Amino acid sequence: MKTKGTQQMNGKELKNHVDNFWEEHIVPTLFEYIKIPNKSPSFDKNWKENGYMDQVLQLAKKWVEKHLPDNSKLLIKESPGKTPLLLIDIPGTKTGNILMYGHLDKQPEMEGWNEDLGPWKPVMKNKKLYGRGGADDGYALFASLCAVKGLQQQGLETPRVLIFIEFCEESGSPDLPHYMDLCSDIIGKPDLVICLDSGAGDYKRFWTTTSLRGLVGCSLSVSVLNEGVHSGGASGHVPSSFRIARQLLSRLEDEETGEIKLKELHTNIPDYRESETKKFVDILGDEVIHEFPWKNNTQPTTSNLVEGVLRRTWRPALSVVGANGLPPSENAGNVLRPYTKLQLSIRIPPLVDPELAQKTVVKRLSEKTPYDATVVVECEEAAAGWSAPKTSEWLHKAIKKASLEYFNKEDCSMSEGGTIPFMAMLGEKYPNAQFIITGVLGPNSNAHGPNEFLHIPYAKKLTCCIASIINDFN
Repeated sequence: MKTKGTQQMNGKELKNHVDNFWEEHIVPTLFEYIKIPNKSPSFDKNWKENGYMDQVLQLAKKWVEKHLPDNSKLLIKESPGKTPLLLIDIPGTKTGNILMYGHLDKQPEMEGWNEDLGPWKPVMKNKKLYGRGGADDGYALFASLCAVKGLQQQGLETPRVLIFIEFCEESGSPDLPHYMDLCSDIIGKPDLVICLDSGAGDYKRFWTTTSLRGLVGCSLSVSVLNEGVHSGGASGHVPSSFRIARQLLSRLEDEETGEIKLKELHTNIPDYRESETKKFVDILGDEVIHEFPWKNNTQPTTSNLVEGVLRRTWRPALSVVGANGLPPSENAGNVLRPYTKLQLSIRIPPLVDPELAQKTVVKRLSEKTPYDATVVVECEEAAAGWSAPKTSEWLHKAIKKASLEYFNKEDCSMSEGGTIPFMAMLGEKYPNAQFIITGVLGPNSNAHGPNEFLHIPYAKKLTCCIASIINDFN
């Protein structure tokens, strides 16, 4: 690739621009964004009628129009029955094509917020902005545009940048394949993909994510009666739907260790990923345990720190994330319930075939059901994991340089246990592209849970790092 070369960027001037832009234009907008309960379609079946997604879209549209760089285009795609897509196409003054990614849909409320906080109540405390979606992933759109404008302000040449913002990531990005095809001419062939939807091991350096787990999401419903009956008269003779569900889950998971029993859901961990994990643990030490809000004396599944990280990044795991058919305990009468429905989230390692994993899970849950109970397994579209290609020399140097300049510490890489379906799609479609997967979800930021926060000082430095890397693109 031929370029005109890297230009000298004034790092101090960039930092001043980013700091001011965040305080004047981003933080106030994030306050308004947090107030809107724009839950992802999986959690708001009536999202179109409720109008929250359109509110967020209009908020973003108005903001982008105010800050749109010269000669740039704002494109909004809204196909029937699908969530919207927002694109900002910023033409380049040097060779290259960069795709920047984020999303504006949110996870649901979740219980457990501190008394003075709430999911739709933006609160600034100790330079942290609390509220649902600010960190995951509302900031990404605004930070992306801020980074590019910071370079343009200095008259620096930039490659073409396409900012790509979806509205259904938290539902597994079901609308993305449609929009990827629809917008293929606009997207072109990215040389570099920058995703701002990931985590950070601490708030002291620039972090990149090198792998993500995939996801098999499904519901397991076990029915034994047409209606509830007196537990005294029926229990022992009529089998418990909960017990049957528990039996079925044991086909997938060893209840003593949590290990997934299905070989189709496992993969061999590459040696270089294990080495990467050891470096990660060497830097953070016990923080890889303490980052979670443990209750009393609860212990992790292993005392080996490296193995613990691998278990949440490169091994499969089952979580029961929801249930129907179970009344709240305070309203629970002595009734043998007719059914139990469990929502399952099964994380699968990178490199595992998600379709094969899903088929295997469904088969094991459905075959030879105890007592011939009625068992129904319904699955969402399975999402593939992702493992980054080898980082090119120029990008390796650019990342290191940016971290040293704005954090005064070397960068570090990490694997993440979450899922970003877009990365797997892009990795498959553009095998020659380079990737930077990063984000602000550091210790205790608690995306998806209560008391989610955006660490503002870290977000500012991360924005500076992204701008610096774009400037060094060659």
